[in-house]
Amino acid sequence: MEKKMRVIIAGGGTAGWTTAHCLAKRLSNMLEIILVESDQIGTVGVGEATIPTMRRFHQFFGIDEREFMRETQATFKLGIDFVNWSKPGESYIHSFGDIGESTWLAGFHQYWLEAKANGFGGSLEDYCLELKAAQEGKFATKVGDKSLAYAFHMNATAYAKWLRKKSELLGVQRVEGKINEITVDPVTGNITSLELEHDRQVAGDFFIDCSGFRGLLLGDALDVEFEDWSHWIASDRAWAVQTKKTGPPVPYTSAIAHPIGWQWHIPLQTRTGNGLVFSSKFCSEDDALKTLLGNITGETTTEPRLLKFKTGRRINPWHKNCVAIGLASGFIEPLESTSIHLINTSLVRLMNLFPFSGEMESSTERFNRETRLEWEAVRDFIILHYKQTQRDDSEFWNYYRTMDIPDSLAHRLEIFKENGYVWEDEVNLFRTHSWVQVMLGQGLIPKNHHGAGRMLPPKELKRQLDGMITSVDQDLAKLPSHSDFIKQYCPVVELSDN
Repeated sequence: MEKKMRVIIAGGGTAGWTTAHCLAKRLSNMLEIILVESDQIGTVGVGEATIPTMRRFHQFFGIDEREFMRETQATFKLGIDFVNWSKPGESYIHSFGDIGESTWLAGFHQYWLEAKANGFGGSLEDYCLELKAAQEGKFATKVGDKSLAYAFHMNATAYAKWLRKKSELLGVQRVEGKINEITVDPVTGNITSLELEHDRQVAGDFFIDCSGFRGLLLGDALDVEFEDWSHWIASDRAWAVQTKKTGPPVPYTSAIAHPIGWQWHIPLQTRTGNGLVFSSKFCSEDDALKTLLGNITGETTTEPRLLKFKTGRRINPWHKNCVAIGLASGFIEPLESTSIHLINTSLVRLMNLFPFSGEMESSTERFNRETRLEWEAVRDFIILHYKQTQRDDSEFWNYYRTMDIPDSLAHRLEIFKENGYVWEDEVNLFRTHSWVQVMLGQGLIPKNHHGAGRMLPPKELKRQLDGMITSVDQDLAKLPSHSDFIKQYCPVVELSDN
């Protein structure tokens, strides 16, 4: 029998146990999988919101949605409500659904802009079922034959614990202990073993760094360069606290802008996750905490926790025989809930390119190239929200409004300003509907638009748009409330802890 390749995962949490479960689920007949973690070292554990790609990821690995939601006290998410981002008092929703009906010639928003120029068309949000459902607190996975585009709010700590159980049933070995040292072969530059406390050693063939912000393997041991993006995304702190729920959970995340940063509100079945992202350049930790505690509802159930981070990425997340997954590979602030997505896509990419033969050079190059493109797509989309603000009420917002931005984003914004043209990013993560909702929501209105709408007489254009609105309204009327749907789909017993 051929010897299995021994894979060592350094670190637990969401990144570590997601990695362990996926490798064991699909590749356990070829791999021996060992996860090293210490109960003495905490995990970040506050990443509670996701994006729709998580549903497909779960399908890949046979994860039952209802079981997952019950185990993690999850609710559904149809998008993000951005409050006070363009200017105080204004808000918009970035939903996950399609807006209207596009053609090969032009996106739907181009037809809508033509309608607005002719004095009709209503609001862009009238054309999206997911957006209207979010506003009215309604939800179902399907209406008729149409599936809704949705994601989840979940308890990330419970998710990691649940995946640990499933992983160990699949044969993953867990080793308890702190990593004191990493041994690197002086000739090949590969990692050979992890040296643990009490003179224990865990040797392996391939290593996966899930050690969080510390980056013990890729950063400390292999000295892979970190590319700092804090000049574009200045936030470097976040306070997090949990509260008792005060009412039925809404099917969306809230991102509420304040003069010093922005606050998240994530409703679960049993509690609410809250936090405030800010920059230490423009605000003290004490003032940020006061802002957060002064703007939450419900009794707190945990002590506020301060997270410190630097936005950026490792230049090469795969180097030698080590791949970093999750925070060890870098961090982009949680504004669009992409952290777990980046874990998932890195894992699928790794499994597609896994070096069973021991040869790694070509696979490494491909993995790093695809990962860089994905991170840059997320980076640009996050910066868009900040750059396009019209706020001038604080140092925080003035910095973002006036800063230089990456050439790739500047090019995209110039074309949209000129004629409303939008395209998907290179990794197809944020679709044209997402870019349109955020750019228009932030107050960026094109000077001109495509002429496709003028190919129809105004009366016919109005008739077709009215028909789309009617269709959305009819589907919306069929949806139950978010709470009622959860009660019959994935209810959990109320918990007294986290």
